[in-house]
Amino acid sequence: MSTKLVRILGNGYFAGMTRVQKESTGHMRHSFRWLGIFIIALPLSTSLLAQTTTTTPPKKKRVKTAAAAPAASQQDVQTLRDLVLAQQKQLEAQNQQVHQLQDQLHEVLDAVQQSNATTQKLQGGAEQAQATAAQAQQSATDAQHAAAAATSAAVSATSATSLLEKQSKAEQTKLEAFQNVLGRFRLSGDIRMRGENFTQTGTQDRNRARVRIRLGLDGQLNEDFVGSIALATGSLGDPTTTNETLTNAFDRKTFSLDRGYITYSPVAHSWLSLTGGKFPYLWQRTSVTGDPDLNPEGFDQKISFNYKGFVQNFTLQAMELLYNESSTGQDSYVLGAQAQARLKAGPWTATASVLNQHWNRPDALLQATAFEVGATTTGSSTVGSLPVPGEGQGCSTNGNLPKFAPCALAPNGMTNATFIDASGKPHFYSGFDLLDFIVNNQIQTGANKFPINLILEYEQNLDAATHPLSAGKGNPVMTDLGSQNKTYSGDFSVGRAVRRNDLLFGYAWLRQEQDAVLASIAESDQRAPTNILQNRVYANWKVRSNTLASFTWWYGRTLNTNLENNAALFNNWGGFVSNAAVAGKSTISAPGQQEPWLNRFQFDLIYTY
Repeated sequence: MSTKLVRILGNGYFAGMTRVQKESTGHMRHSFRWLGIFIIALPLSTSLLAQTTTTTPPKKKRVKTAAAAPAASQQDVQTLRDLVLAQQKQLEAQNQQVHQLQDQLHEVLDAVQQSNATTQKLQGGAEQAQATAAQAQQSATDAQHAAAAATSAAVSATSATSLLEKQSKAEQTKLEAFQNVLGRFRLSGDIRMRGENFTQTGTQDRNRARVRIRLGLDGQLNEDFVGSIALATGSLGDPTTTNETLTNAFDRKTFSLDRGYITYSPVAHSWLSLTGGKFPYLWQRTSVTGDPDLNPEGFDQKISFNYKGFVQNFTLQAMELLYNESSTGQDSYVLGAQAQARLKAGPWTATASVLNQHWNRPDALLQATAFEVGATTTGSSTVGSLPVPGEGQGCSTNGNLPKFAPCALAPNGMTNATFIDASGKPHFYSGFDLLDFIVNNQIQTGANKFPINLILEYEQNLDAATHPLSAGKGNPVMTDLGSQNKTYSGDFSVGRAVRRNDLLFGYAWLRQEQDAVLASIAESDQRAPTNILQNRVYANWKVRSNTLASFTWWYGRTLNTNLENNAALFNNWGGFVSNAAVAGKSTISAPGQQEPWLNRFQFDLIYTY
């Protein structure tokens, strides 16, 4: 039994070992289990074998001895009984051990069967796992290929992203540079709609609607230079207005260069300013010496110093204005200078200035080309008038002035004294060396919105003729009158037009003699350029921060109708005269009569941007 058990255990062990060797390293735990069983069974089998071996030989020896020995004694029998009982007990113990071994063997066999079943399941699971692993390996391979493709795509995407980032940075840099450039420029301008009415005794009323559009761009070229350009509506032949009348069968309106200049103001020398080009007025002035819509051309140099105390600022400047370049003769230009001081004492602030301008060779203004005057007709005294495609006021034909170009540039009428030389060329009777004094006062009141403003001006032409010319036949000199060379004006107003709902009310008075200033460039809205007595009432209302409503009433007449080229004799504003007794559209029947007052009403709405 023990030998068989050993054989069984050995066979099971070796069979188990064989199966274990065939299995993968993942089943090593089952091999260790069989090894434990064998180690337990081996000593038991050895013990049984030893007992069986030691018991058998004595039987054979005693049998052989008993046959030859004499009859046993009682003691021997008892001893034999004791020995048999001892062997029986030993056998019972051995049988009990055998039963225990059998039970253990059954448990081992059950364990082996269970292990085999588990092994089979594990083997099936292993095969399934192997298949799953193979599938997983394939999936891993596919995933690896996909990952490689994704990596390649990611590399490409990264490269593309890098390129896009570089392009984006480059575009951002360009945009920032453009924004920096754009940030140095400021858009400005306005749109004005105007309704206008003229009334004068003896003439037909006139009504018209007008529009003015201006668009400017001012730029900080660098820390020392400022540049500006501006476009504006208006006839090319009229430098004194940017208005366009709503007429001419809805034709397009002219929009042309109104300003273009560069100013040098070095940061290191803030007291210095140099300007060149076509620029706005850079000195203190009023409309006496030039229409507000006119922009002079040439150069200006200014030095300015600020102080503390009663004198707040002192400024000196010089100007060289070019108004006629000639390829066949001498040029015409203006040389001028102004001194200016700003004073302050308590609520009172004043800016006082004195300006001198000398006009060299102004006769060029009386011999302007057809382009300069925007002539609509041409011709001669022999062939008469022929139409040309001009867009302006044409020639000013007051008195004996030429009717066809070259002729006088005087968009609002030539009211200065003129004469014709032996060759037929027109000339100014006076020269023009203008001396202009202005004091601009402002007094702050208890109400910030209602300061008091007062502008006083005295202007004199130092180069005017001693006596004027008469309007009579042949235009004789009027020796009973002195030089017609002075201007007096005052402008009083209360309020301001700066912020929303600000109000400004004012009244201005002007007395301007015939040769006090050049008629070609003087204020265009008053009764006439010169030789006038003019009143002006005005009111402004700041409707919005960028919208202004304005009303102006011009109330004026000719100052002296005895003088040559006065507006009463030639009615420069164009109203039809029904009872003219003098050649032309006169508003009087004879020189020396007082002209009726001309009323000119203007209603404006101005949008500023």
